Amino acid sequence: MTSPLTHFDAQGEAHMVDVSAKAETHRVAVAAGEIRMQPATFALIASGTAKKGDVLGVARIAAIQGAKRCSDLVPLCHPLPITRVKVDFELDEPGSRVLCRAQVETLGRTGVEMEALCAVQVGLLTIYDMCKAADRGMVIDRVRVLEKQGGKSGDWHAPDAA
Repeated sequence: MTSPLTHFDAQGEAHMVDVSAKAETHRVAVAAGEIRMQPATFALIASGTAKKGDVLGVARIAAIQGAKRCSDLVPLCHPLPITRVKVDFELDEPGSRVLCRAQVETLGRTGVEMEALCAVQVGLLTIYDMCKAADRGMVIDRVRVLEKQGGKSGDWHAPDAA
């Protein structure tokens, strides 16, 4: 019986999965997450008056860079020719939170879920970094894949994704 964990060989050793026999297809992944904070910190971000500048503008660039550098951070992740990264932030004033959504695309032999997740995490970490002087208690939460398209396994959507 083979393990459903593809990053381990028959002897249980970690390895990078061989994707050479897979067909190149258009692949898309969407991930999302949030960072919760104090209302005063949220106001700094929303008003654009944070001491370090345009928090969301810097976080967007960081998220794109995070997607591009994913294989440098996650040891068994394949380096991919990313064709598109789209990052959006949504401000939720009643919840004092910023939501991040990243869509990553490639024409390749393996999916871009890891790149989308990395984009979200790095974007949210950048918000934390830029605002930590005002609020060290911020919480990054609910980071997950919402959907993936392409490849042999087909399309998948999180059952509760809006």
